Amino acid sequence: MRTVFTTCPLCEATCGLELTVEGDRITKVRGDREDDFSRGFICPKGASLGTLDADPDRLSTPLIKRDGEFREATWDEAFRYIDERLKDFPDRNAVAMYLGNPVVHSLAGGLYAGPLRKALGSRNVFTASTVDQMPKHVQCGHMYGSIFSIPVPDIDRTDFMLVLGADPFSSNGSLWTVPDVPGRFKDLQKRGGSFVVVDPRRSRTAAAADQHVVIRPGTDVFLLLALIHELFAQDLVNLRDLAEHVTDHTGIRQHVAPFSPEAVAERTGVEVETIRALARRLAEADRAAVYGRIGTTTVEFGTVASWAVDTLNILTGNLDRPGGVMWPLPAHSKRGTGRGKGFGIGRWHSRVKGHPEVMGEYPAVTMVDEIETPGDGQVRALFTIGGNPALSLPNSARVNAALSGLDFMVSVDPYLNETTRHADVILPTPPPSRRDHYDIAFLNNSVRNVAKYSRAAIPLEEGRVDETDIFFRLATIFSGLGPAADLDAIAAFQLADLKQKAGVDFEPEGETREERLLDLKLRTGPYGVSLRQLLDHPHGIDLGPLTSRLPEILRTESGRIELTPQPIVDDFPRVLEALEHPETEMVLVGRRHLRTNNSWMHNVPALVKGKPLCTLLVNPGDADRLGLRDGGTAQVTSRVGKIEVLVEVTADIAPGVVSMPHGWGHDQPGTQLSVAREHAGVNVNLLTDDLRIDPLSGTAVLNGTRVQVVPA
Repeated sequence: MRTVFTTCPLCEATCGLELTVEGDRITKVRGDREDDFSRGFICPKGASLGTLDADPDRLSTPLIKRDGEFREATWDEAFRYIDERLKDFPDRNAVAMYLGNPVVHSLAGGLYAGPLRKALGSRNVFTASTVDQMPKHVQCGHMYGSIFSIPVPDIDRTDFMLVLGADPFSSNGSLWTVPDVPGRFKDLQKRGGSFVVVDPRRSRTAAAADQHVVIRPGTDVFLLLALIHELFAQDLVNLRDLAEHVTDHTGIRQHVAPFSPEAVAERTGVEVETIRALARRLAEADRAAVYGRIGTTTVEFGTVASWAVDTLNILTGNLDRPGGVMWPLPAHSKRGTGRGKGFGIGRWHSRVKGHPEVMGEYPAVTMVDEIETPGDGQVRALFTIGGNPALSLPNSARVNAALSGLDFMVSVDPYLNETTRHADVILPTPPPSRRDHYDIAFLNNSVRNVAKYSRAAIPLEEGRVDETDIFFRLATIFSGLGPAADLDAIAAFQLADLKQKAGVDFEPEGETREERLLDLKLRTGPYGVSLRQLLDHPHGIDLGPLTSRLPEILRTESGRIELTPQPIVDDFPRVLEALEHPETEMVLVGRRHLRTNNSWMHNVPALVKGKPLCTLLVNPGDADRLGLRDGGTAQVTSRVGKIEVLVEVTADIAPGVVSMPHGWGHDQPGTQLSVAREHAGVNVNLLTDDLRIDPLSGTAVLNGTRVQVVPA
């Protein structure tokens, strides 16, 4: 029996864990009380890591489909088979790649997903970003010049927070690495501060808030623009120290002129005086922060709403200021010069619908178009890396039909699930305990500058291939080097090239390829810490609170924050038109639960036991009007599909709105998810509409789906 300290890899919070390991099994999981960042906090997902790690349904050996049935194969056989089959697709644009959310939860994904995309050489790249967060990336790209320059609320020092479209008590934070969200919000209130939540549902976060503002789904953009309107109307604009770093802010006033509180109140369901009071609270607080997430991004005006969130923080002088919203400085990052090439989209366009490329990828909703539509460049092969698009993409029935019609498909995934059942080859990744861990992605969004690294708690079993080698081997196949290339030689060449570019002559340390690469990034980073230092500090190293990063964080050509980017300004007429044409149908929104994370964890008994989690929340007034009863079944219909789902009548959901969680629907044939199948639930994306997107970012509209609801 031994104790191992690690970082939880199951969500964005990066909580420290203390593992008890016996032989090759994790027998106990508790929060690491010596981790200053997470302070011993642990959620149900983290507590279940041992069960997830030892899940008997996890694959350990590659599978190859022959005559319609999966058969076990050796790793060499699997890679040779992939290499041979790829020769049937000389046009690389006929081969697509889909990268799912789990990719950013692993060190291998953080280091090698980019090179893997480049090695494939296809323009048909799709990721989970366009069913989640792409509007925030696009907005930050336009305003700050970099898609990854996302400011986060400095909650530990703020006095007031306005939270829109987010339930961090359940999600543990999203695009915001903030362990122990409930504790941090309670600390905010204890020191005399307060927070307001804007949400059509009384979520866990809304229930704990000082004020819950109920809003019509999909209308956050109107409320945000009205708040900006009021800052000007009430003469509350105060840039403080930002004046020298922004372009002329006065032009914003004309763009928000039509969005007065009176103009948006009926459309949003938020009273005029509530809007005015919120604007005053933001402006008058010593330190304030506005935070918007899924409810503001997976909607028709996600990019404009994201712009409005940051513009509110700027116009109140709370950007890049302690207690406002600030930019983290991760240990593996590079400092900038305060100027750059700026940001643009549309270097190429999708073949079928002409969607512009954004961040080197197309909207995930158009992947099906590229598979279904004949002609030069038609996608006939697909690689999915850690994603489950059969459940996560809109109009899932169409997605599943398209996947079943591919000529060749490879999935890097530990499960035989709703997506990988369509594959010809499945390459399983090791469980969390067998992987080294450092959060390349999430430390970019951290509420405090920290650095944590942990080696695998349990050695990789003989005959298994680690995730880095899977990525490397696929990259050599894509590059034409074949399935037997010398991976060590390739990694050494890559490292030497990076050393030369960094202008260093020391030899990076580490036992593996990824450790040596990480050590190089750390030692050439802003703090000069090393891999050895992180290994010597198993509870992490505290690098201090967030500090001001203007102007060096900027990558715009002007060297200033671009307050009115033309693509965003050009979308205002569309926003205004929507304001003037309100929707009257019932709408469907999603929701998160503390025990789930997309479709990942429904095969863990402790996380799905008890009261069903996949239900349709219905307001009591709507239930009476529609003839629905608690515990009964409703039929829900949208433009693209029809489902039947268990009804849960509750006053926690606003009238005219129904809510279902995503990630369910584990009743598909050909899967190997024994626990999940017993708690199958219903796939909400059988209802979401693949024709509705935010055109500036290509992001799917997953919140605010128009539906009809009747008793089943």
